Amino acid sequence: MEPTPDDWDARVSRLSEKLPDPLRRMVDWLREPSRVWLRVGAALLFILGGIFSILPVLGLWMLPLGLALLAQDVPGLKVPLEKSARWIEATWADLVAWWRRRKR
Repeated sequence: MEPTPDDWDARVSRLSEKLPDPLRRMVDWLREPSRVWLRVGAALLFILGGIFSILPVLGLWMLPLGLALLAQDVPGLKVPLEKSARWIEATWADLVAWWRRRKR
């Protein structure tokens, strides 16, 4: 099944439901349509921080977070991010299965 932008939105919603309440409220607040400039600014800062991941505190984790934030306002990013998430899930499942077979 080919991913759609709605699949990405549903994934983000499911993930935010798993967050602790204060963090979930902050994410929901940030996802409101009226927060577009704050969201885009934060996304660009995260992406920039991910690019400079060799520095202390900054890390590669910032890059996908920035892209996920930016996808809220750039619909063209949603499908590639959903495809990437599906690939990561499948690869992780294969790795776990390999590891379990190896331990037998």
